[in-house]
Amino acid sequence: MAKLNENYLNLKESYLFSEIAHRVDKYISIHPDTKIIRLGIGDVTLPIGSTMIDALHEGVDAMTSSSTFKGYGPERGYDFVRNSIVEYYKRNGVSIEADEIFISDGAKSDTGNITDLFDKDNIVMVPDPVYPVYVDTNTMDGRNIIYIDANADNQFLPMPDSNVHADIIYLCSPNNPTGATYNKEQLKTWVDYALANNSIILFDAAYEAFITDEALPRSIFSIDGAKKCAIEFCSLSKTAGFTGIRCGYTIVPKALTVTASTGALMSLNAMWNRRQSTKFNGVSYIVQKGAAAAFSEKGMQQSRQNIKYYQENAKIIANCLAKKNVRFFGGVNSPYIWFECPNEMESWAFFDYLLENVQVVGTPGAGFGKNGQNFFRLTSFGNRENTIEAMERIENLL
Repeated sequence: MAKLNENYLNLKESYLFSEIAHRVDKYISIHPDTKIIRLGIGDVTLPIGSTMIDALHEGVDAMTSSSTFKGYGPERGYDFVRNSIVEYYKRNGVSIEADEIFISDGAKSDTGNITDLFDKDNIVMVPDPVYPVYVDTNTMDGRNIIYIDANADNQFLPMPDSNVHADIIYLCSPNNPTGATYNKEQLKTWVDYALANNSIILFDAAYEAFITDEALPRSIFSIDGAKKCAIEFCSLSKTAGFTGIRCGYTIVPKALTVTASTGALMSLNAMWNRRQSTKFNGVSYIVQKGAAAAFSEKGMQQSRQNIKYYQENAKIIANCLAKKNVRFFGGVNSPYIWFECPNEMESWAFFDYLLENVQVVGTPGAGFGKNGQNFFRLTSFGNRENTIEAMERIENLL
């Protein structure tokens, strides 16, 4: 008889966004002619820039000739795309090396798959509220997870407690779901904690391109000492609108080493390379052509136009909430607006309330943890007309 991984029994019955889809589909089946406005899942709506489109076409055209055809590529990614990321980081004041970069099909995959490198006995620290993937993937592995409170009192930016030990720490900045962003001093405190505790920080920088405040760090590697204790994940999904194309990358510094129980010094860069070469066949050449173009200065200029559009949407949402005296966080250096449910409503009740009364879909904060029980997330990734209409509906309702 096959024995299953019974840690799956400890997972919630359904993934957060699957439950949202279920409730929306049920409502639509009863009200098929109603216009639903979705400001929930963080999927982009604008097309990617012409620079990336042209590069993708070049990649396709290469497949038409035996002289340019590409089959299996390097598991780490082609040099041309990794070098383009090195240059992108350099423009942002951060020095990394090409052989520290691993191209993947997205940050979601890598933040889950990175757990392959760590023993199940590690203590994992995550903030609450938190992106569910961090919790669920470690639950699947049977790890002990401890939570630190992110709340309105600390602006949803929890700091380490020297009396609490964790081996692996998940940080996301700008944060999903709250939109909060750590400053350099706060991240330095986390790096110092990790170095003192021999911990590893798993830093999700998927939304770094939304940072407009130049004083805020866009990479944990802008912090002294971080290359000895941190791995960074990033994605082109929000940076360049690649949600349907699928491309991201993980940076594992060569300076990041851990002493094994045998006394051997183990390189996490080498371990991740071994893991990827065993379980992953790399991202397609076509997609990587588009990714390299996305990191070019021209590509970034085009992507920033899209980001600016989403940032204007965020202002529309924020202005509505401010007008109704609803307390909110995020929306400035982040595409997410995290706000307190009116009249102390619980978030799933508020979800149903919005759906039933104004047909607007957001994301209940409870799906991100207990500290989200009375909070709600809206995203700025809708089109302008729908965003305006949604907020007009909400303003009239509240």
